[in-house]
Amino acid sequence: MGTEHNGNGHDNGNSNGHSKKKNQSVSPSTMSTDTIQELVNNYHENQLAFINENLGIDDAHSIWFDLDTVKKFIAEIEHQARLIDPSCPDIDLGIRFYYAAYPETPSEPVPQDYAKRHTLVMIPTKRENDGKGVMLNYDFNPFESDSEKDTETALALTAGLGRSALAQNHGQLTPPGTSIVESY
Repeated sequence: MGTEHNGNGHDNGNSNGHSKKKNQSVSPSTMSTDTIQELVNNYHENQLAFINENLGIDDAHSIWFDLDTVKKFIAEIEHQARLIDPSCPDIDLGIRFYYAAYPETPSEPVPQDYAKRHTLVMIPTKRENDGKGVMLNYDFNPFESDSEKDTETALALTAGLGRSALAQNHGQLTPPGTSIVESY
């Protein structure tokens, strides 16, 4: 029996001819379940416990986004970045996840039971030289740029001016959502 390949040049089998399942990848995108559980437990036992005790709430401990929303957000980042800088390579783009909390009285479309709970806000980033030769990942708002030559204003997110920013937030929190679907 031969060794199975997954189409990208990586061997899916071992030397004795037995193949691994295709979803048993060992890559930078994997973590041991023990490590995941340890990290989640650390959060639950420290930050989450402190928040729940001191704010008197049952704060969210996870947030779920459907894959289509995440893919569309990534595609929009790529599209908007290339409108400003057509030669921008994918490696210079990223997403920063800001920890955030909903207000005490959320407004539509945020449900009322999300009040004061943790959330995430995703903001695009673009790697640029800091002027001293160091490449840094700056928050990036393509709606701040006035032209293809004006990428600097797009790197400076300006809060409080009533402007819009390319961002993503509307995931499903647990709690109040059911935790029956969670593994950690």
